[in-house]
Amino acid sequence: MIRIILNGKKADLNEVRSAISLLRNEPTTVEVRVTWEHGDAERLVQEASQEGIQRIVAAGGDGTLNEVVNGMAKLDSNKRPELAILPLGTANDFASACTIPQDPLGALRLAVHGTPKAIDIVQANDRYFVNIASGGFGAQVSADTPVQLKNFLGGGAYALSAVVKSLNFFNPGQGRLSAEGVDLELSAIVAVVCNGRMAGGGQILAADAYINDGLLDIMIILAFPLIDAAQVIQEVRNPSSSGKYVKRFRSKWVEAWPDQARSVNLDGEPYKSNHIRFDVLSEAIQLVLPKNCPCLIK
Repeated sequence: MIRIILNGKKADLNEVRSAISLLRNEPTTVEVRVTWEHGDAERLVQEASQEGIQRIVAAGGDGTLNEVVNGMAKLDSNKRPELAILPLGTANDFASACTIPQDPLGALRLAVHGTPKAIDIVQANDRYFVNIASGGFGAQVSADTPVQLKNFLGGGAYALSAVVKSLNFFNPGQGRLSAEGVDLELSAIVAVVCNGRMAGGGQILAADAYINDGLLDIMIILAFPLIDAAQVIQEVRNPSSSGKYVKRFRSKWVEAWPDQARSVNLDGEPYKSNHIRFDVLSEAIQLVLPKNCPCLIK
């Protein structure tokens, strides 16, 4: 039996209803629970666990997946159902990087017949995420942020030259960051903590990240003078090493103390704190993935 936790905004999609109906004609028991408001997905995960459901499907976008993961993380490890994904959002960054089918029937067939693999998730204070946290020291991720800067925060190196002037409106944040072998006092524009590879609607932030390696891939873009914009573009486009302004490293944990409470996006979900610690929870969830998923260490 599988239980689909479906974002209520997607419940009327014809292709979703058709795919579920086709599965019900096969020897598979498929149940559907529909969310209405924030918090429903987490509650439905807890209910599924209590009822002995062995596999659940997060059907929605990255926000739905994030809420389901938070629900699973709060269960005892031996009570967590297996997880599959039916990507129905605008970006579907995590599912796309994992090469999960984007068509509902293909994704549901994988959800029913696929083999689960143990993957890492990340704890951020009292919250959890599976893909990427972005924001950090002074990145004002809000409704009044210019579109170009949002693209930049999503990892779009191509947009950097158009963003440089916009950065004049934002004061880089001061703060301290620590990780394994790293202790920095810095002035930064952007920081991202990656378990997965992709965010911002298909922008690759950590090309060599794996979701089962027990490590975080961290990228920080330090404040830079306008005259060095071309160098920053080059460093962003080179994911294999750190540069003068773009710092990259790996660690099992990372801790940040911004100079004041700052906004961070955890898989797109907002979170604000003046101190945040990220810890890898290795092999915390059993996730159904395609064969030869590129985000797994073989």
